[in-house]
Amino acid sequence: MKKVKAFLELTRIDHAIMLCLAILIGALIAEGNASIKTYIFAFASATFLEMGTFALNDYFDYEVDKKNRRMDRPLVRGDLKPRDAFLSYLIFAPLGVVLSLFVNITCFFIALLNFALATLYDIKLKEIKIAGNFYIAFTMAIPFVFGAVAVSNEVPVIIIFFALLAFFSGAGREIIKDIMDFEGDKLRKTKSFPSYVGIRTAAIFASLLIFSAVVVSFLPYFIKIDARYYFNHLFLLILILSDSTFIFSLYLLKKREYEKCRKLTLMAMIFALIAFLVGAIDITFIK
Repeated sequence: MKKVKAFLELTRIDHAIMLCLAILIGALIAEGNASIKTYIFAFASATFLEMGTFALNDYFDYEVDKKNRRMDRPLVRGDLKPRDAFLSYLIFAPLGVVLSLFVNITCFFIALLNFALATLYDIKLKEIKIAGNFYIAFTMAIPFVFGAVAVSNEVPVIIIFFALLAFFSGAGREIIKDIMDFEGDKLRKTKSFPSYVGIRTAAIFASLLIFSAVVVSFLPYFIKIDARYYFNHLFLLILILSDSTFIFSLYLLKKREYEKCRKLTLMAMIFALIAFLVGAIDITFIK
């Protein structure tokens, strides 16, 4: 059981659940005619890609994580070996790409692009931290589009809107991670955003990105971008919970409680996904 737990930590299975939820939201909003099999293959493709590429991430980050004393990493704790992480990448990431073929050709090209970018990021792009930050933000945004094209030939405007929200909040969250890893990155001679502008300015920029996403997130409630979200009170209620969590995380960021801040932003993202899902399933009786 210890090995299983370590493997789930290595492959960040919680992120896989969030990816699948974003794909489901995209598919439900797009309202395409798809079979259960299509959903299963879409979820499996994203999950295996995520598992493999996160494993490769920890493989290449092993020495840096040791210097940063990242005891939350199973390789650093010694629960798994670096070889285990590399083998996980070789098995799961290509499998994720292959499974996307059973969805449709558009999803295959999206999966292939993600596979290539993720591999490039893990091997080299993370050393160019600013580019890496926006790549990670892209991976948070693209599942909504992936879900839509899995079931339909069109991508509704509201999906692009949610993808942009995910992108901005994700970019902010990644800059917070760079602030956390500042000392380890200096040892690795990796130029992160805080190394260019300083920790304080980086924290302000991350706050602006997340706060902008918070403010803009209310637009679907007040403006008829999509009828399912327009004056949907349950959507608003859960969105307020998400945005309040984001705001409190920014307070923790100001107090330099970076680890707590980063964990809280993840919780806020989960609440946001639930809010998006509420509108996607169109619970009309609470409007």
